[in-house]
Amino acid sequence: MASIITMPKQGLMMTEGTITQWLVAEGEPMTAGKPLFEMETDKLTITMDAEQDGILLKIIRPVGDCVPITEPIAIVGNAGEDISGLLASCAPAEAAAPAETEAPATEVPVKETKSVAPVTRAPGEKVMASPRAKLRAEENGIDIENVGGTGPDGFVIERDVLAYKASQPAITPLAANIAKAGGIDLTGISGSGTNGKIMVADLAQASTVNPAVVASDRGTKVEPMSGMRKAIARNMMASKTTNAQTSHRITVDMTAAVALRKQLKEAGIKVSYNDIILRVCAKALTEFPIMNASTGDNEIIYHNYVNIGVAVSVDGGLIVPVVKDADLLNVQGIAARSAALIEKAREGKLAPDDYKGGTFTVSSLGMFDLDDFVAIINPPESAILAVGKIAKTPVVITNAEGEDEIAIRSILNLTLSYDHRIIDGAEAAQFLQRVKQLLQTPALLI
Repeated sequence: MASIITMPKQGLMMTEGTITQWLVAEGEPMTAGKPLFEMETDKLTITMDAEQDGILLKIIRPVGDCVPITEPIAIVGNAGEDISGLLASCAPAEAAAPAETEAPATEVPVKETKSVAPVTRAPGEKVMASPRAKLRAEENGIDIENVGGTGPDGFVIERDVLAYKASQPAITPLAANIAKAGGIDLTGISGSGTNGKIMVADLAQASTVNPAVVASDRGTKVEPMSGMRKAIARNMMASKTTNAQTSHRITVDMTAAVALRKQLKEAGIKVSYNDIILRVCAKALTEFPIMNASTGDNEIIYHNYVNIGVAVSVDGGLIVPVVKDADLLNVQGIAARSAALIEKAREGKLAPDDYKGGTFTVSSLGMFDLDDFVAIINPPESAILAVGKIAKTPVVITNAEGEDEIAIRSILNLTLSYDHRIIDGAEAAQFLQRVKQLLQTPALLI
């Protein structure tokens, strides 16, 4: 019997996924446990396996569609099976407009409208609208400045927003974002989706592009944000607008750590400088629990475990897999676990649990020849350590005879960003000082 395949939920916070590739063509057989399609969430790209054997009778949502979880994306069944009933059930139902509860005195009945053109307002002109109208506009992604009001003096009520929405062509969220960014006129575009919904591919039919978005005769390139990039944008804005972020910077003499790594390598133990830094941070975080904490609603949440995120650059963005229980691992254990996570991240094979539950993050850009940089806190964590490059530098040191001399040392700059709402400057400085001490005397890690 034919059945519907829905957009799966991968992770607690997932609300939608973008189909990036169908790995089985419509009309071809699919096998349980074998790859069926690829999708992109706000975190990563995942290959989804088929859950049953059968023929992929119908692909409902094509490549590029952003689909909410549990919505139909395809139909599977036996060859030649009638799926008209299932297709009908997949069609979106016409939603009845909510009852208007605005005060009658401010309401003017709206006649049936087949087309509602956007309203042009003078620059800086304030739009007067009811709370329910604003809510409906926000829910439907409508710029309320484009909605004409039928209330007194052009006051916009809920019914105006609903009428405007009904007059607009049905379009997927991704296609809508591309059209908005590119100034694409949707007039005359025939949608190839269910009930004529406009898909990304349909935008190629557009006959006009808003001249305002063309910077010069050479034109511009409009590229929609990937799910990962949108997630990064949301998280970074949330961090900057929520946290009272500030930072401290410290210089570390890594000469002893460089020697330790060389000794480990000669003994057949492969660790990176980042692994050593992760081990140092894990130990220091157990001594300064506030650095390992997060902020709740008027409360500080202390974690009895140390889960350190490792920022990894991947195609299309950044992801932070988490080394769980880092305080219980030695440097070899951290190296093994970190390497496995980084490899999975770059191959797009991270599971949701691999990037959840972080309590502190380390971000390293030293491989790009940066001396230092300031990283943005990864919410809901309260601190992040930015690691620059290790550079041989002439510095003044005190020799065994107590005299100053110039020597070439391996110097590293560390920048700690932290949430000043719960972490005081002195606490952050002491933590950073402890990290420096451990790196300069790595024998203390044993």
